[in-house]
Amino acid sequence: MTKKTKASTQTLNAQANDGFSYSRNYFEGLVDSALKHAKKIGATDAGAEASEGCGLSVSVRKGELETVERNRDKSLGVTVYVGHRRGNASTSDFSEAAIQQTVQAAFDIARFTAEDPTAGLPDEEDIAKVQPELDLFHPWAINSEEAAKLALACEEAALKTSRRITNSEGAGVSAQQSHFFSAHTHGFRGGYASSRHSMSVAPIAALPGKNAEMQRDAWFTSMRAADQMASPEAVGRYAAERALSRLGSRKIPTIECPVLFESPVAAGLLGGFVQAVSGGSLYRKTSFLVDSMGKQVFPKHIDILEDPHVLRGKGSSPFDDEGVRGMKRKVVSGGRVEGYFLSTYSARKLGMKTTGNAGGSHNLVMSSKLTRSGDDLKAMLQKLGTGLFVIELMGQGVNYVTGDYSRGASGFWVENGEIAFPVHEITIAGNLKTMFKGIEAIGADTYNYGAKTLGSVLINRMKVAGS
Repeated sequence: MTKKTKASTQTLNAQANDGFSYSRNYFEGLVDSALKHAKKIGATDAGAEASEGCGLSVSVRKGELETVERNRDKSLGVTVYVGHRRGNASTSDFSEAAIQQTVQAAFDIARFTAEDPTAGLPDEEDIAKVQPELDLFHPWAINSEEAAKLALACEEAALKTSRRITNSEGAGVSAQQSHFFSAHTHGFRGGYASSRHSMSVAPIAALPGKNAEMQRDAWFTSMRAADQMASPEAVGRYAAERALSRLGSRKIPTIECPVLFESPVAAGLLGGFVQAVSGGSLYRKTSFLVDSMGKQVFPKHIDILEDPHVLRGKGSSPFDDEGVRGMKRKVVSGGRVEGYFLSTYSARKLGMKTTGNAGGSHNLVMSSKLTRSGDDLKAMLQKLGTGLFVIELMGQGVNYVTGDYSRGASGFWVENGEIAFPVHEITIAGNLKTMFKGIEAIGADTYNYGAKTLGSVLINRMKVAGS
């Protein structure tokens, strides 16, 4: 860990309890110095961002401490435009000489880069003038001993759940926080601090016997504020129950059947849609959803909402990575695509306006007008009837150019709405276009996975390759 020094008291944060070494005021000075020098040497436009991140990560296994890691990183990134030529450089040295050298490096790169008519800073009318306070910063004053105790308690809860929990891949606790300040010559100035804390465990269950079967599963909790995370006992027990439920797994014959995706796994389907309608994929024409604006991609009962301003949201931000304002909007309404995910550059390439998504999507909620409050997992299994319930996917078998989808999977075979037995070593396959249109229901068993929230998703038919 980098230690604080007495050399430059101006760099020390006035808020001694936030864990940072540098203040926002100091970062503003760095950024302003970089922008001033960029203009001095002939840049048409420029932007700069100063940032710092720090944290603690602790891992344990079988009741013993394994690792304690402390991280502290800092960076100044500079982007320089010479007309429509762009250059970028960064440094972790905050001295005045290093700042000038970094700006010069970005300027030199820009001078020798091919001109791109769409390159440039966001238009001034798109810049975030109002920057709402979203309550994203909740530092966790935890030391390595306390973090280790939590991780050990989490693992112990898993191991005590059943005699069949015989081993563990370990448990971990992480406390992370960061802050930044960014500005550019089109008038944007802004920055904020944020935090993200987590706890996880991966127990292993086993059946006795000469050829003992072993199954693993894992669970975690992650929030902006540590006091909103689940207890270590709850995380440990649930992870163990998941591992136990997979014992006795079988293979099944190759079949076509309905497939129900558990809500954390279903978040990957939503991620596939985001990837397909994001600017880079669209203007390069490497997406199976090129020119999908206004077209029916999902059934009429499906909506997707984006809201970057959710208090404490994991995908919340008062502005995007370019300082562009975000807004609450319907990305999909009645199954039709109403919006893409565009940065300034990708929007210009497509002849459109930025949607404030430089850096990615924000707090997506996928829902169905058919969902009722009682549509919990048990009800969704009833809707599935006879088919496959998927709780884990493996591999990266998604072709975003064609939409072809093929993933290793494990889960449960369901008959007449009841789980019959666990299954493993299978592959599920289809095409995302067909899969999206085949969504029959979304459960009320909503789960927040990163910046995506949705319930379990039932797809009417997929190929399942087994034995």
